[in-house]
Amino acid sequence: MMAVWLVRAGRYGERENTALERGLVAIGWDKLPDLSGVGTKHELGRLMRETYPDEKPRTINNWVTQVWSFRNRMKVGDLVVLPIKTRSVIAIGRVTGSYQYTPHLGEGARHARQVQWLNTDVPRSAFDQDLLYSFGAYLTVCQISRNRAEQRIEALISGRPIAAEQEEGELEIADLEEYARDQIRGLITRKFKGHDLARLVDEVLKAQGYYTYRSPEGPDGGVDIIAGRGPMGFDPPFLCVQVKSTDSPIEVSVLRELQGTMKNYGAERGLLVSWGGFKTSVVKEAPREFFEIRLWDADQLIKAILENYERLPGDLQAEIPLKQIWVLVPDDAE
Repeated sequence: MMAVWLVRAGRYGERENTALERGLVAIGWDKLPDLSGVGTKHELGRLMRETYPDEKPRTINNWVTQVWSFRNRMKVGDLVVLPIKTRSVIAIGRVTGSYQYTPHLGEGARHARQVQWLNTDVPRSAFDQDLLYSFGAYLTVCQISRNRAEQRIEALISGRPIAAEQEEGELEIADLEEYARDQIRGLITRKFKGHDLARLVDEVLKAQGYYTYRSPEGPDGGVDIIAGRGPMGFDPPFLCVQVKSTDSPIEVSVLRELQGTMKNYGAERGLLVSWGGFKTSVVKEAPREFFEIRLWDADQLIKAILENYERLPGDLQAEIPLKQIWVLVPDDAE
């Protein structure tokens, strides 16, 4: 039976490009040698203890479970879920190869499995909250099986999503920060549809010190917000902002349209906000526009909200009620 595996690409997404461009998933544990000849989980445990003698037994057991799953339990034909740290999307692929030792890929990617990526731009908003919670597991490798995850993810990539049916099952230890962002993302999706998302972006820019003008609802001529610094907005940098509230990643043509709009308005800088994220073509072109245009997906907008929350107007804070807390970070994921 097909399984679904969560495989991360580094704590900060440092292996994402390698994974997506080379068609693979890879894990660290760089001190471990080639595991092709390791025949049993017990043998892997002995090797792990010898390789990492200073680690706690609990940590070693945790690591053995993850590496053994990647080496042995993951099968050709299984689905792989890769949450993208640098964008608000999730990549889904299918395992096409057995374990390989890949020291040529460098640090953090010495153990790999070949993958055919089916969709690398699935917005997080396309998944139900229970699946997002599972995707937030504080592990590098784990199986996702609660609430018929296999059938639901297979159906989603086939364009026939299945509604969630809550069931009993093992609950993964979650990345609470990521889980909180998903909750905030869900609330904003519900409360700030269409032009209301431009209203939210407008208030964030004001909190950052911009003087703004927001276009009324309806055809906007390619710009939702124009902004400048100073008491009346006459001081540079002058900013053109386009806000897209759709759940789907946008194409590179939207980025190029913003460039033309900036010239029409005499703006030095541009901000393209896309709640559904950006296609890979946009991400690849963005570095060439680094000194002119910034991209905000859902995660970047949420980050800006959190950084400026105390300066947002009270009625907006009431629409997005937040409270800051401290949580302990597990130290034995990898």
